[in-house]
Amino acid sequence: MSIQSAFLPILALGLVSCLVHCAPFPGGQNGTPERHWETLYSRSLARIPGERRDINRDSDYLIGIKRLRRLYCNVGIGFHIQVLPDGKITGVHNENRYSLLEISPVERGVVTLFGVRSGLFLAMNGKGKLYGSTHFSEECTFREMLLANNYNAYESRAYPGMYIGISKTGKTKKGNRISPTMTVTHFLPRI
Repeated sequence: MSIQSAFLPILALGLVSCLVHCAPFPGGQNGTPERHWETLYSRSLARIPGERRDINRDSDYLIGIKRLRRLYCNVGIGFHIQVLPDGKITGVHNENRYSLLEISPVERGVVTLFGVRSGLFLAMNGKGKLYGSTHFSEECTFREMLLANNYNAYESRAYPGMYIGISKTGKTKKGNRISPTMTVTHFLPRI
């Protein structure tokens, strides 16, 4: 490669590096400019404006991240939870459009379950009965617990000690009559 043909790319790289070093970066802590590429890169990957966040298992990285899943319970012949448009919650063996749920974290370990097709939140009343709610309320929040068998259990945040469960026939069970040791409360989030 001749010097003349290499001159243009070298000149372009020099100009770009000069512009990068002169460009203002978002402010860091105490108003000092932040010039760390790994910070900008991690923010761009996570699509997070502002400060760099260390993502690990103990952090609150799930807040705001919505997951589309189907909750599968391996009781009986195996059922997915479905939220029907009339507000009824049942189990269905085969996946369908009403079994697709949007799991949205509200805070660390607390989620809402929203039926994508029906447009209803999965909720539990004071008697432990599951129903579909058009409006978000405290009854729509559940504590998501990872169990030893890598399944999840969902406990009502409004009524501690009450869990989401499906019977071996696909009907919902009352939350006050079941516990996380019973397999009717074990759910596997499936994509």
